[in-house]
Amino acid sequence: MGEHDDLLDDARGQTGLDDFGDDSFREGLEVLVRSLQHEAKLNAVGQDVMRARIVALLSQRLQIEDWFRRQPAIGDEPIEAPLIGLGLPRTGSTALSFLLAEDPGTRTLRLWESAAPAPPPSTVEGPDPRIEIAELSVAQQKTFSPRSAALVPSTATGPMECQELMALDFKSQMFLAYAYLPSYSDWFLYDADLTSTYQYERRALQLLQWGTPAKPWRLKCPTHLLFLDQLDQAFPDARFVMTHRDPADVIVSVADVYLEIGNMFSEDIDLHYLGALNLEHWSVGMERALAFRDRGNDYRIYDIDFRTMQTDPIGEVTKLYAWLGEPVTPEFETGMARWWQEFAANREQNVHPDPATFGLVLDDVRPRFADYTARMAQWTAH
Repeated sequence: MGEHDDLLDDARGQTGLDDFGDDSFREGLEVLVRSLQHEAKLNAVGQDVMRARIVALLSQRLQIEDWFRRQPAIGDEPIEAPLIGLGLPRTGSTALSFLLAEDPGTRTLRLWESAAPAPPPSTVEGPDPRIEIAELSVAQQKTFSPRSAALVPSTATGPMECQELMALDFKSQMFLAYAYLPSYSDWFLYDADLTSTYQYERRALQLLQWGTPAKPWRLKCPTHLLFLDQLDQAFPDARFVMTHRDPADVIVSVADVYLEIGNMFSEDIDLHYLGALNLEHWSVGMERALAFRDRGNDYRIYDIDFRTMQTDPIGEVTKLYAWLGEPVTPEFETGMARWWQEFAANREQNVHPDPATFGLVLDDVRPRFADYTARMAQWTAH
């Protein structure tokens, strides 16, 4: 893996640039690299992938800062009243994000640009080469890890979570799916300050939007549950849509996703660690989310039950838009119907391992979420 200074030098060498912007990212980078060096059980592929991923993120920071230096007007781009998806993972939020992406009057974070916000898409003439790179990445995942691709469907031009943009500040849960990183996990959950992370995400969104008509953003990431106060500082006029599902189903499902991803990069996966990791992160995240709602933020959040999304997805989005005070245009509705038909037709049924595989006892999981499940029924009663 090398030292973090070596990775910084690699990024400088690849780009010919040397201004990384604010130093906020350095603590996360150092904690991550130490954890990768001393704890991760990566195979050769995992070592190469993680090194390349870190250097790519650092290179993107250099390029983003260079664009802001040369075009200061990027910093004036308005990011107004985004709709941000919340909720535990595996609660239907991915399907919801694909449906929302069919609205031509809004803007989503697309997979091909999430890993490489620079250069601004408006500056690229002809087909953007990042799309082809993303298509290759999606195809490779389907080839080398078909089950993980089925568990988390994606397309090169479809919506993507905020994980990659958060990783530009080296505070992102995505790293935890790649490797055994207990030190980084504990630091991220209990000690990291994500104020700078969300400010930098806003900066990246400004870059992506620059040179195009400003449209309301549609964003989503389960990790936001853990850091809503910091997210709110960066996007104080945001509204939220929160998806809900039985947490006992969620924890097993997300541990299964981590296993499928981790299997690509290691031959030594601690299954009980995956269960404990996800139980801790998501129970803490939900406690923080409940506290955020209790501080007078309930009115900013629209709630959707996982089961209702499965049976009447377009109806749920229509109700969400009524709450937003925005119309569902015929073009939007047609796009949603088309996508859902294609999605439902090609969707594979997933059978997850027994909870005991991950050291989980569901009778012990449910009490950790008792306050949440009681309120979930109230929130989704509509």
